Amino acid sequence: MSAKPEKIHVHIKYKDVEQQFSADPQEAWLLLNQFFKELIPSFEIAQKLWLNIDIQQLAKDLNGIVAFSGDGASLLAPKNKLTDNEALLVWLAAYYLGHKLGLINCDSLSKDELQAKLGKSGKITSTRLGELVKTEMVTKDADDRFRVTTFGVTQTQKDVIPKIRAKTRA
Repeated sequence: MSAKPEKIHVHIKYKDVEQQFSADPQEAWLLLNQFFKELIPSFEIAQKLWLNIDIQQLAKDLNGIVAFSGDGASLLAPKNKLTDNEALLVWLAAYYLGHKLGLINCDSLSKDELQAKLGKSGKITSTRLGELVKTEMVTKDADDRFRVTTFGVTQTQKDVIPKIRAKTRA
């Protein structure tokens, strides 16, 4: 009778993906190859599809449109040249950025705070916020505060900020 080969214990960790298995040497080799052949390319493809916010790029994009001081965030772009939704998204993106940079304590605003910043009635502010929540650009938390989503920041960078720059240049 031939002796049974010892089992190999493998623990693989690649970024947030982790796998463990025990097998005889030949099977362990096959499982290890399968991990690298199947999982890693899928994981890398998934990472390319993942929305990430580049804080440095967001700061560059918002430069000249918003500014921060001891009083918090300020909108530098003329409000009369912005749609309500553009203004709300820029305010919320500014608070997101300010919070990430440690300049502001919170990345969300109440409806009343947004209404004051927008300078519109409560009904208009609620309607516009509802539209932004419906399109998943903004989310409302349990405390009835609003924050921009990752998708909202991405869309603000891609669509809203270029429109604002074009409007304010004219």
